[in-house]
Amino acid sequence: MTPGANRTLIQDLPRLALLGLGAVIVLAPYVWMFFASLKPGSEVFSNSLSLLPERFYALENYGKALREVPMLRFLFNGVVVCALILFFQTLFAVPAAYALAKLRWRGREVLFGLVMLGLLIPYHVPALPLYVGFARLGLLDSFTALVAPFSISVFGIFLFRQAFRSLPDELIHAARIDGMGEMSIVWRVVMPNAWPAATAFATFSIVAHWNDLFWPLIVVQSHGMATPALGVLFFRAEEAGNDVGALMAAAVMVTAPMVILFLLAQRRFIQGIATAGLKG
Repeated sequence: MTPGANRTLIQDLPRLALLGLGAVIVLAPYVWMFFASLKPGSEVFSNSLSLLPERFYALENYGKALREVPMLRFLFNGVVVCALILFFQTLFAVPAAYALAKLRWRGREVLFGLVMLGLLIPYHVPALPLYVGFARLGLLDSFTALVAPFSISVFGIFLFRQAFRSLPDELIHAARIDGMGEMSIVWRVVMPNAWPAATAFATFSIVAHWNDLFWPLIVVQSHGMATPALGVLFFRAEEAGNDVGALMAAAVMVTAPMVILFLLAQRRFIQGIATAGLKG
């Protein structure tokens, strides 16, 4: 190793140490949850500081979580809800972002200001009128009630607009010269060049709605329509009780897909945030 490389490593040590400490703090609860799911309830809050179980109890904990409630149904509901929300969000956000980024028309900046204003409104604010509307339409306890309120994402419009602004106008002009319409340009030219931003948005959307408890708690009335986060709450209230090991097993099954998703999309996610979210 050259002296220059040694000097660079020494200079990076404080930053690496700080990042390592942050990683430990962030990962500690998940690591504890995973190892707690391998222990019987009596060991979880014992005086021992050992993460490894004295008695391996994973089969009992995970078996109870799968047996006592329809955990696989909760996970399936989560996949369906997140996939439908992401589909409709992308369907509406991409053309809107393209129009705000690449087309010239009167009122464009005003509309973009309204999009920015929409980012400031918590989604809890319209929850009551939405609930009343779905109740009157008889749509409570359905995928429609879980998906429809989130079909349009102002954050998605903002993120894609920032990504599309970085694309060269010459690329779009060339597509128009070739005879392509605006919608064909959106989906066949612009979108394939914005995959990092799309991956970043997909990660944000899926994680947010997979972990969402507020809205499903309002509109879901039966176990058959429960999403993963709500399913864990049902499991705790009705079956797990004080059985912390089984409850941690259910929590691991709910959170593991999101951890795997982020690890698979990590590179594209960071690239999308760096290249799209910071563009002016």
